[in-house]
Amino acid sequence: MNDIFAIEPYGAGFHAAVGRPLNIRMARGSLEAAKTCAIRIPKGEFLAFASPGAPTSASWYTFGTGLAVDHGKFRENMEKYPDLADAIREIYEDIRDWCTGEQIGAHQDAYEREIASTGACWGGGWAGHSNPDYDRLLHLGTEGIRALIAEGLAKNPGAADFYEGTFLAMDALDVLGDRFRALAEELAASAEDPEDRAEYEATAAAFSVIPRRPAYDMRSAVLFFWMFFTFDGIDSPGRLDQFFLDYWRATPEAEAIKQLERLWQAFHETRTWNLCISGSDENWNDQTNEVSWAVLALAEKYKYQTPNITMRVHRNTPDALWNRAAEVLATGIGMPALYNDEVVCPALEKMGIPPIHSHLYCMNGCNQIDIMGKSHMGLEDGEVNFGKCLEYALFDGYDTMRDAQLSIHTGDASKFETFGELMEALYRQIDRITDVSVSLSLSSQMTYARYAPSPMRSCLLDGCLERGRDYKNGGPLYGDGQILSEGMPDCVDSLAAVKKFVFEEGRYTMAELLDALRKNFEGYGEMRAVLMTAPKFGNDDPYVDSIMKEVSDHWFAYLKTKHTFRGGTFAGGCSTFSRAANNGRACPALPNGHLRGDPMFADCIGAVPGQDVCGPTAAVKSALTYDQTEVTSGFVFQLRFDKALFATEKGMASFVSLAKSYFRGGGQQLSVNVLNPEELKEAQIHPERYGDLIVRVGGYSDYFVRLSRDLQDNIIARTNY
Repeated sequence: MNDIFAIEPYGAGFHAAVGRPLNIRMARGSLEAAKTCAIRIPKGEFLAFASPGAPTSASWYTFGTGLAVDHGKFRENMEKYPDLADAIREIYEDIRDWCTGEQIGAHQDAYEREIASTGACWGGGWAGHSNPDYDRLLHLGTEGIRALIAEGLAKNPGAADFYEGTFLAMDALDVLGDRFRALAEELAASAEDPEDRAEYEATAAAFSVIPRRPAYDMRSAVLFFWMFFTFDGIDSPGRLDQFFLDYWRATPEAEAIKQLERLWQAFHETRTWNLCISGSDENWNDQTNEVSWAVLALAEKYKYQTPNITMRVHRNTPDALWNRAAEVLATGIGMPALYNDEVVCPALEKMGIPPIHSHLYCMNGCNQIDIMGKSHMGLEDGEVNFGKCLEYALFDGYDTMRDAQLSIHTGDASKFETFGELMEALYRQIDRITDVSVSLSLSSQMTYARYAPSPMRSCLLDGCLERGRDYKNGGPLYGDGQILSEGMPDCVDSLAAVKKFVFEEGRYTMAELLDALRKNFEGYGEMRAVLMTAPKFGNDDPYVDSIMKEVSDHWFAYLKTKHTFRGGTFAGGCSTFSRAANNGRACPALPNGHLRGDPMFADCIGAVPGQDVCGPTAAVKSALTYDQTEVTSGFVFQLRFDKALFATEKGMASFVSLAKSYFRGGGQQLSVNVLNPEELKEAQIHPERYGDLIVRVGGYSDYFVRLSRDLQDNIIARTNY
C-alpha cells in the first residue's frame, strides 16, 4: 500500500495539523515535504538540490507563490492511487480553500481588477522577492537559529504559535541535511571513479556538520546555501561576496574557485535571479573582496545571461573594479548592472532607514532594492502606465481602447484653455490609477499575511524572531513598498507636443487633436508628422525635461503619502522587465505620434527607443532630470553602445568616465548593452545562427532569439552610441 505522506507530503502534513494555526499547518507541510521531496547530488556538480515537493505532489509552498494547489494533479492522484483516493480527497477538500493565488483574486475589488486589465496598472499578485540573511544561516546553523527562536519566545510568550512554526521549519532543514548525508554516502559506496567517490565522501562529511552547525569552508557553505535556496523556491542570492567571504578565506584558493564555479553553473541552470557584489559600508569603506573579483571572472568566462549580476559603486570604488566591469560588459552579456550607493543609500535614508542598514542594500529579481536580511520590501508591488493616465486625462476618464468610462471625470479636455488645466487633469488621473495600484497591492499583502505565512523565512529576517511576527506580516525591520512607472517618457513627449503646438503656437485646437487621436491619426497624417517634431525627452532639452521633472516630482511625492500593510511607505521605481511592449499595446494614439496598440514604448527612464538623437551625454543629462533620491526601487536607465567602442581601452575608459559622471550627477542605476546593431537585425532573420546572442532587456539579460518580436524590435530601435 502506498503511503499518503509519500504521495502528497505537503498536503498530508498540512491536513494532519487541522485546527492548528495556519503557520503551524504550513510548517508541518514543509516538514513532511522535506522527508520525501526529490533530492539529488548530480555527478560533476556535486551540489545539494532539493525540490519543494515530491514528484507526485499536488500541493507545495515556495517563497513566491505561497501555498500552491494543482487541482488537476489532485484528481489525477485520486485515480492513480485508488487505495488512497479517500485520503487524497480529504486532503484536497481541506487544502484547496487555502490556495494563496486564488485567495488573492477572491479578495480583490472587481472594479480595480477591471482597471488593471486595461493595462493602466497592476498591483500585488505574488509575494515578491526578498533577501534572507544567508549569513545567519551559514554562520549559526539550525542549532544557533533555534537559540534565537528560544530567546524570542521567552520575550513574547503570547506568540508561542509563531515560534512553534519556526522550530518546525528548522526541523525541516535538519531532515533535508540528514537525507543528503545518507544519499552522499550511498553514492560514494557505489561510485567507480575514485575522484567521484572522494567528492561524495566530502559531501557526506560536510552534511555530518551542516545544517545543524555552522558551515566551515567553501564546500560546506555552498552545499548548505544551495540546499536551502532550492528548497525555498530559488530566489536572489543578494550580497553573495559578503556572506561567502569567511568560507572563501578558510579554503585553498583553487578549491574555493571550484566550489563557486559549480554554484555558478547551478545558478545558470535554475535561472537564479539577482546576485550583488561590492559596495560600501556606512563609513564609505569599499567592500570589494576576493569573491567579488571571482564573480566577474566567472561572468566573463561563461558569458551566461543568468544570474543577473549587479555591482554597487561609490566614491571609493577602485578604478581597477570599474575597468574590470567594463571588460565584462564588453562581452555583450549586459552585466554587471551598476548601482550608485551615493544615491541609493540617501534615498533609503529618506525612508527612515539608518546608514548602518542602508549600506546593506542589495538587489533581487530584476533590480528591486532590499535591505539584506532585514526587510520585506524588495518586490514589485505594482505599476502605473503613464500613457494610459494621459489617455484618461485627454478623454475625461474614458478608456478609448475599451469604449467605456473607467476612470474618474477630470473635465472635457476640448474645453481646456491652458496647458495647466491639462496637467491638473493628468495629475488627478495619475493619482487615481496609483490609488488603484496601491489598493490592489495592499489587498495582496494582506492576503499573503493571512494565507501564506512563511516560518522558514521568518527565521532569516531581522525583526521577525524578536517581534514574534511572520516575515509577510510586519515582522522584518523594514516593510516599505515599490510601485513602478511605465511609459513616463512617452507621456512627457506627448505633453511637450500638446504644449508647443496647441497651447503655445495655436497650430491645432484641443478639439482637433482629440479627434485625430480618436481616429488613430487617420486623415491627420500631417498633424502627426508635425506633433512628432516636438522636443523629445533624452536630448538634454529643457523644454521637455522640465515637464518630466514636474510629472515625476508629483508622482514621487504622492506615492510617499501611501502606506504599506507591511509597515512602511510606498516609493517609486522603474523596471520594465519584459512588459514595455504590452504597455504600449494598451495605449491608444498619443500626441507624441504613438499609434493605437503600437508595442514600441519606453523601456526605461530614458528616451522612447530611437528618440535620443543628441548623443549619450545628452541622454545622461536628461535622465538626471529626475530626483533619484526619491526612488527606492531600481530606476533602470539603459544605454546601448556599439561593440567597436568597447574594443579599445580608450573606448572603455570613455564609458567609465560617462558612467561616473552620471552617478556624480545623481544617477542611481545604469544598464548597458554592448552590441553590433547589424547582428541584431541578422538574428531576427536567421535566429538559428545567433542562439548565444545576449541582450539587456529591462533590468535583466536574456538570449535575443528567445524574446518576442516586439521586444526584439524595441531593442533594435534603441539608439546606438
